[in-house]
Amino acid sequence: MSRQDALLERFLRYVAVPTQSDPKAKVVPSNPNEFKLAELLAEELRALGLVDIEISEYAVLTAKLPGNLPEGRKAPVIGWMAHMDTVNTGLSPEIHPRVVKNYQGGDICLNKEKDIWLRTAEHPEIERYIGDDIVVSDGTSVLGADDKSAIANVMTALSIVVEENRPHGDIYVAFVPDEELGEKGARKTDLKKFPVDFAYTIDCCELGEVVWETFNAGNAKLTVKGVTAHPMASKGVLVNPILVVHDFINMLDRGETPEYTEGREGFIVLKTLEANPSTAVLTMKIRDHNKKLYEAKKAKLVAAAEYLRVRHPKARIEIELSDSYANIADAVRDDNRMGIDYLYKALEMAGVTADTPDPEGGKIGRDENGEPNGILYENGRNVLNGVLPDKTVKDMANDLTALSDILVSQGVTTGADMGEFTDADYNSIYGRAIQNGMKVKVAAYYMWDEVKDKKDFTITKD
Repeated sequence: MSRQDALLERFLRYVAVPTQSDPKAKVVPSNPNEFKLAELLAEELRALGLVDIEISEYAVLTAKLPGNLPEGRKAPVIGWMAHMDTVNTGLSPEIHPRVVKNYQGGDICLNKEKDIWLRTAEHPEIERYIGDDIVVSDGTSVLGADDKSAIANVMTALSIVVEENRPHGDIYVAFVPDEELGEKGARKTDLKKFPVDFAYTIDCCELGEVVWETFNAGNAKLTVKGVTAHPMASKGVLVNPILVVHDFINMLDRGETPEYTEGREGFIVLKTLEANPSTAVLTMKIRDHNKKLYEAKKAKLVAAAEYLRVRHPKARIEIELSDSYANIADAVRDDNRMGIDYLYKALEMAGVTADTPDPEGGKIGRDENGEPNGILYENGRNVLNGVLPDKTVKDMANDLTALSDILVSQGVTTGADMGEFTDADYNSIYGRAIQNGMKVKVAAYYMWDEVKDKKDFTITKD
């Protein structure tokens, strides 16, 4: 069995165990099936030869793969972590996955009977995977790739290390419950059973994306208790808690919501609203990489609640704030940054160092100490030329199609490409992007003397 097939087989096996976390539960794990998944994984770890396998009373699974290095050689003790629960979005906890083989673009019908579709207009990112196999749900549930794809990756990686007898130091693994409920499972982890120098987790992102800092994260809950009255005798008496919450929401900055922010920009996301004629409860999440801006967002919510009390003096208004986790980058010191340094070593191997000048028309992202942080802006990507494999016409056409979707979403429908002086290959890229459904019209300019004798250069009506 190929590694790809083994990875898929594991993933399908894990999502077959429904582990949707329950935000109303008062215990950890919030779903008893998280114990079942932990037991399944424990058996597989045992078969791979791991030791010190334990499942705690909170369904936290820990285990160790002893190092196999020759005497005298040392390596850091590392950890791999993932969470076993899937998010509760109000859909079915039962997951029915299927594989779309050799995806050729366009909308995907998830459920013909219920007329549920995965549409490119809503998720244009899927068209970056034309030619690949895509795993989808039947639309009645989430897929559970967050985070069972990570579990499948960790287990498959362990099997490769063991079966190929690759040299390694001690490797610890930890699978935790209820991450989706504010990292409750991680908080129940006994770190004495996870004695690592540093650990890595997979919980997001595209292939090749590396993250070593996080948001400062917190939660907020606004509770409004109004005054009930019969509609026929409500004037001057009734205080509708739903409308009070509506006033609160209107005070928030729409530019600081997830749909209008990106990268390191912070945001406040409205999560749930439960209401009846007497009480309304609004829950929110607060995120910002910058600690000061994070605290400012919390203060803004408190100030909005205070204003509500002035505007609606008859209502009882309470706001509760809690911190969930802090930005890892703020805790990084010289004596604990080994795991991050390995990432910098990879950048160094690619020719990117703190002394590398910014390329013309581009920029290398750097931290406060001037060290590269892994983000390359515009022509900054050129420092990797000769290190990364060249993109194919298909890759560039897919990128162009995805870019056009972003441009159209911002109201840009037409562009001009003035930079083609010597190479007609971009004509092929534009042609393929048009076939892919590129929405932006582009006027491409070429130096005629450079392309007139190229037999493969043609201009189509499109």
